[in-house]
Amino acid sequence: MKRHRKKLQYFILIAVIVIGGYAIGSSLFSKADILKIGDKPPEFKLLDLSGQVHSLEEYKGKPLILNFWGTFCPPCRDEMPALQEVYDSWKDKGVQLVGINLSENRLNVDSFIQMVGTNFPILLDKDRMTEKAYGLKQYPTTFFIDAKGKIRDIRIGGPLAADDIEAEIAKLLEAK
Repeated sequence: MKRHRKKLQYFILIAVIVIGGYAIGSSLFSKADILKIGDKPPEFKLLDLSGQVHSLEEYKGKPLILNFWGTFCPPCRDEMPALQEVYDSWKDKGVQLVGINLSENRLNVDSFIQMVGTNFPILLDKDRMTEKAYGLKQYPTTFFIDAKGKIRDIRIGGPLAADDIEAEIAKLLEAK
């Protein structure tokens, strides 16, 4: 009896390893849900820190910088001053900048943006559905979307410097 139980345990262990490896591998290396340059970004409806609903639709017809970030991410925190600088320079010239926080609670996010002095729109992706729809694998990730609603560039990792963002804005404006 013991001999058969040992074989059964080994069989179960091997099955778990094979199934787990397949699940992890297919989730990490799946290309189907990763957005590419030229794609149309997925719609979203998210709350900002004051409880107002925002959607991708409201930025239609305007160049848009969409930055996915988290307070837990050092490069995300490091690029906040550059994002704020660019926002201050372009907010009255038609270029939109929106930060989407990745699943953190409102109090933590609000405390962080107060501390760093950020005042561009910050949306909360509490259920991570927007993160999944955009196929994020690394943070920060910034999408540069032209006025026609097409992704012109995707910058993964960071931090981005103000000059990098300005160069991307020039490309967005050329695409008009």
